[in-house]
Amino acid sequence: MIPKPLHAANELLAFLLELAAFGSMTWWGFRTGSGVPVHLLLGLGTPAAAITLWGLFCAPRATFKVPLFWVMLLKAAVFGGAALCVYAVGHHALGIAFAIVAALNTALATADREALVHTRRA
Repeated sequence: MIPKPLHAANELLAFLLELAAFGSMTWWGFRTGSGVPVHLLLGLGTPAAAITLWGLFCAPRATFKVPLFWVMLLKAAVFGGAALCVYAVGHHALGIAFAIVAALNTALATADREALVHTRRA
C-alpha cells in the first residue's frame, strides 16, 4: 500500500484524467468531420458512450462488477482512445504525455487497490 497522502493525490489525478479523457473526446468530436450533425454526433456521442461504459464497469461504484482484466481493458480503451483523440487534433506530444500519465496512474491505483484488498483479507 502507498502512503495515504500519495493515495489521495493519485485518486485525485485519476478523477482529473477521467474528466480530461471525456473532454478530449468531445474536443476531437467537434473538430472531426464536416457539418453540424457530424460534429454533434461525434462531439457528444463519443464521450457519452465512454462515460456510460465507465459508469457501468470502471467506476468505484460501478453498476456491474466485472473481473479486473475487463476493467483494465476498458480503462485502456478509454484512456488510449482519449490519447488518440488529443493526438488526432494535432497535439502529438500532449497525446503521448496523456497516455503515459494515464497508464502510470492506472497501474499505481490498481496495485494500491489490490494491496488494500489483500491486507483486508489477512
